[in-house]
Amino acid sequence: MANPRCIQALTQHLFKSNLHSKPPPFLHHLRTPSQVPNFPPKPLHSHHIFSTPNFISSLTNFTTYRHFSSDRHHNSDESEEDDDDDDVDDDETVTNPVSSVVEREYSLEERESEAAAIGYKVIGQLQRSDRVFKAYEPVFAVIQIGAHQFKVSNGDCIHTEKLKLCEVNDKIILNKVLMLGSKTQTMIGRPVLPEAAVHAVVEEHALDAKVIIFKKKRRKNYRRTKGHRQELTKLRITDIQGIEKPEMPTPAKKVEKAAVAA
Repeated sequence: MANPRCIQALTQHLFKSNLHSKPPPFLHHLRTPSQVPNFPPKPLHSHHIFSTPNFISSLTNFTTYRHFSSDRHHNSDESEEDDDDDDVDDDETVTNPVSSVVEREYSLEERESEAAAIGYKVIGQLQRSDRVFKAYEPVFAVIQIGAHQFKVSNGDCIHTEKLKLCEVNDKIILNKVLMLGSKTQTMIGRPVLPEAAVHAVVEEHALDAKVIIFKKKRRKNYRRTKGHRQELTKLRITDIQGIEKPEMPTPAKKVEKAAVAA
């Protein structure tokens, strides 16, 4: 095994010989760093670099090291960095579908056909003079809006998926009535009652409570957290038509007994 001090001296000799066009004669002998004279530095030229190929090869011999233990760590670190980069790329590619969707402009016929497919029809705006809200009546109906069914009565409030073709304070008619019922009779549709209708008023468009979606793959450094708030429409049921409504019994008045004079 070579002495490190000798290797250091040899590298200094080779470096100084690269700085001079004519290497001095002391390079043929191995000397210590204290015996090497200090030459003034000269500017490097292209012929100086290419005139000493042995110097470049000697440097490559000294600088080629291989550590098997460190390579393993470097490879694992690089693989983890690649996984992190992939995760970042996945996060960057995810876009919000709500913001990317452009609102489509519907014509009058398209709006009516889309609303009929969902199960409602827009009549118009609610006016101050309209007296649509009535007292409770002992009648119920089962209606379908989109893919959901609701059992409603006069004065009930329901939340459905957002009805995009109607605005707040619109009066609508729910056409898909599956069943009507009261104390005296029950009417079941096959599947819909054609002469029945449920009137309602759009009160507001709102967002439901946030739902957290968390995905994880163990040992894969994969975690995704997303939130979702469903868009809803609040409807107030005002009237149910298509069935005979029984009369509400009036409360009996208490007969005051006349006080008997003693």
